[in-house]
Parts: sequence; structure tokens; C-alpha cells
Amino acid sequence: MTNYFAPKDAAGFGFKDILYEKKDWVGRITINRPESFNCYTTSTLQELITAIDDASNDDNVGVIVLTGAGDKAFCTGGDVKEYANVYTRSPHDYFKYMGLFAKYIESILRSGKVTIARINGIAVGGGNETQLACDLAVMADDTYLAQVGTSVGSVACGGATQWLSIHVGDRRAREMLFLNPRIPAAKALEWGLVNRVVPRAKLDEEVATLVGQLLEKFPECTRYTKQQVNYWKEASWHATVGHARDWLSTHFTTLEPYEGMQAFVEKRKVDFMGLRRKAAGEGSSEFLWGPYGKVCGKCGAKGIPERFSYCGSCGAGLA
Repeated sequence: MTNYFAPKDAAGFGFKDILYEKKDWVGRITINRPESFNCYTTSTLQELITAIDDASNDDNVGVIVLTGAGDKAFCTGGDVKEYANVYTRSPHDYFKYMGLFAKYIESILRSGKVTIARINGIAVGGGNETQLACDLAVMADDTYLAQVGTSVGSVACGGATQWLSIHVGDRRAREMLFLNPRIPAAKALEWGLVNRVVPRAKLDEEVATLVGQLLEKFPECTRYTKQQVNYWKEASWHATVGHARDWLSTHFTTLEPYEGMQAFVEKRKVDFMGLRRKAAGEGSSEFLWGPYGKVCGKCGAKGIPERFSYCGSCGAGLA
């Protein structure tokens, strides 16, 4: 009989941004970008989707473990440098990127296997959303979780706005989303964001304990249990993610993400109050150099930002 889903060699994928191993009934997927605190790029997301789908279809894999390389970061979300260099320059492509991120999150939700987040370091932004998408989470006691959307010019609607209230309740969810505090491991456990908090030296031991317990359960019963318990996550996700994808791609044309991403790249403080003052009457908070309202009287160029003193086409002075 033809097996269209025959197991594949993990090493044969030739991944560049992730490490993938299948051994002892575990599919272990590691974001391998420690120099960038294990943030993910567009290509990283593509590799993650491929690995999770492969582990999902491999009957030799009973549990999937997601983690990050090194000891500083589990995952810190999207690569802000890529956002600044690519998606603030071509906002309509962020719609495509967000579609890819949604597939990544959904691949975790629909893997049919229990997924364990091995939180070996900070889990921030999409990194926290990744661990929220997982079924179980084990966290080192010397690290923290956080959402940062409102601090960097984005919205944490890749799982956090949908699921934090399920995990921690409405008020705590709003605190994380509006204020962006760091949630240390002990508080993450108290709030229900993770299942276990252990000393870093015990992290792999605790993950192995959970894996051993999970493998001593019926796989198809486990798969359908996961499908059933995903109800509220999937309901809130599918009710909002399409709208979020469109809104974020439109929002990337505005000044908020430009200022937030550039401040990160330039390693400076974000000028939050500057944008607020512009919105309150001192200018435009949507455009870097004002609305496209001027016309050059010399060459006829249109759509010149209102704060420009000279025409960018012919160099003539503007009234």
C-alpha cells in the first residue's frame, strides 16, 4: 500500500533558521537565531510551518517541543529590522506576511499532536503568542513574558488579544496589552500563562517528564481532546484574525509603525508624545512630513508633503 505520508528525514529539509530533530517520539523544533534573540523573519516562519506540518504527519512523533537556541530567548516575535526595511516600505506586503504568520499559529493549533513550549528565555510579542498557541508550557525561573505591540507601533492580535483573557482573565490581559509589563516566571505561573516553572538546569528534565506522561496516552484520543479544547481559541482566532491582517497591513502605511520600528533600529526612545501632539493639532500624526497636499508651481509635481519647502522632483522652492 502506498504511504503518501511516509516519514521524512528531519535533516533532509536543509533548514537555515531553525533546527529540527525527530528522536524518541519527539519532534523538536528550535528557532536558531540566538544572535537576534530568536526573532523570526519571513523565511523563518516558512521553515517553522514546514517542520510543524512534517511532525504533525509523522506517526513516529508523539509530541512536538518548540524552543529557542541559547539561554537568552525563547522567541522575541517578528524581526523588527525586517519590518523597518521591508514592510514599512511596502505595507501591502504585510498582508501576505500576516497570512504566513497566521498559518504558523494555526499549524501549532491543528498539528494533532500535543505541543510543549520549552521557554528557555524571554518570550516577547509573537514569542509569547507562540507559547500561548502551544498546549503546555515549561518556563525557566529566571526569565519573563511580555507583549510589546503598543510600544512599537503594532497590535498584538496574533494570538494575544484573542487568548490572553482566556488564560489570565480580562483585567490582567488588558494590563499586559496596554502597559506591556514584563511578567516574571513566578507571576506567569500564578496567572496561568504557563504550566511549570523550574530552575534552568531542570528545564529539559521537566519537559522530558511531560513528554513521557503524554506518550502513555492514546494518540487519537489525545488528538481529538486537543481539537475539542481548542474551541474557544479557534472561535476567537477566526472571528478576528482576518480583520487584524487587513488592519495591520493598512496601519503599516502610517507614522506609528515607522516611528516605533525606526526607534528600535536606531536604538533611541520612541517619541510617543510627539505623535500625540501632532494629533492634537500641531500637525499630522499619520504622515512623517504631513499630508500630500502641495503642488510645485514650476514643474507641476503633485502630492508633495505639506512640510516640504522644496520640490523633490525639480528642486524649486514651494510656497
